Amino acid sequence: MKADFLKHQAQTTSHPLALEISHAKGSYVYDVAGKSYLDFVAGVSANSLGHNHPKVSEAIKKQVDLYTHVMVYGEFIQQPSLDLCKLLAAQLPASLSSVYLTNSGTEATEGAIKLAKRFTKRSGMIAAKNAYHGNTQGAMSVSGAEGQNRAFRPLVPGVQFISFNDSADLQKITRETAGVILETIQGGAGFVTPQNDYLAKVRKRCDEVGALLLLDEIQTGIGRTGKLFGFENYNVVPDIIIAGKGLGGGMPIGAFIASKTLMDCLKEKPALGHITTFGGHPLIAAAALATLKEVTTSNLMEESLRKEKLFRSLLTHPEVLEIRGKGLMLAALVKSSEIASQVILKCMDKGLLLFWLLFEGRAIRITPPLNISDNEIRLGCKILLEVLDEVLSN
Repeated sequence: MKADFLKHQAQTTSHPLALEISHAKGSYVYDVAGKSYLDFVAGVSANSLGHNHPKVSEAIKKQVDLYTHVMVYGEFIQQPSLDLCKLLAAQLPASLSSVYLTNSGTEATEGAIKLAKRFTKRSGMIAAKNAYHGNTQGAMSVSGAEGQNRAFRPLVPGVQFISFNDSADLQKITRETAGVILETIQGGAGFVTPQNDYLAKVRKRCDEVGALLLLDEIQTGIGRTGKLFGFENYNVVPDIIIAGKGLGGGMPIGAFIASKTLMDCLKEKPALGHITTFGGHPLIAAAALATLKEVTTSNLMEESLRKEKLFRSLLTHPEVLEIRGKGLMLAALVKSSEIASQVILKCMDKGLLLFWLLFEGRAIRITPPLNISDNEIRLGCKILLEVLDEVLSN
């Protein structure tokens, strides 16, 4: 299988993990040899309810027998898609009532940027250094990692970068700015949380100059930080939310959410201002609806904060410099990128899945399913600590 994988399936790096998957259930992934792996990654924050959750699986099976794709986005009324939009709107402030469903978080980013420019009739965008919003041309243009972007320039013009958590930089937001796009918690940069009311200060500056605030909730959303969306932790309401990953319960989805007044700009001058063939696909929407219902009707959100405390209490080790993040969006920082890679690979050998972050090489990603058990957390942390001991002794 591996030889064919390397030969026929395009690769993103020269060294994929190349784990040959048989099946997955709950917090575990199984390879073709029958070995189990406790999953502390959740498909990179995507499997909110773990693998093969019965309510998500049942929703998919039920919908596939009714209909799958019948029409491009926005023309026919399809119950799963409509119910998903209604439930999202019901959980959000009144100013965030209109939902555009897409196929991925990256596509949602593209739509959100277009919406900001269309509504304000401005062209400038402000983004953060070391941000990550996706890998298409527009999304890369507001992702502030030059090492990643350099090979693909020229990107979309008109973007200026600010330092996350630096209030002095906010003066770069002017009346030429259509929108400010930020991750609520910076992901690829190392799970950097906003400090000293930073997001509220950004909101205030946007209001002063008539710019829109776009918050990327692709990783922070759907209960991972103790609230349905991360911005709820920080005393701020954005103009546009960008969602993805965990919303789909393991299925590919994205969404951008705004007021109806903003979203209606995409209907005319020109008509079809943002279109998609498969966005809002009923099968995907059914999975997302089941996921969202489970997250919003259970105690998983508050449990993520308790489980964060459990992780922090267990992961005390001389090699761990700090644990960043919030809820079940955590990153253990070690002394070097070499140590991080050793730990991640050795843990996989011992049956624990961990992963890297894009721009902070010293970070070890810990983003398990929201419904991971305390015993599974303890088991995974025990493996991680044993590996850290091995690395320290070498």
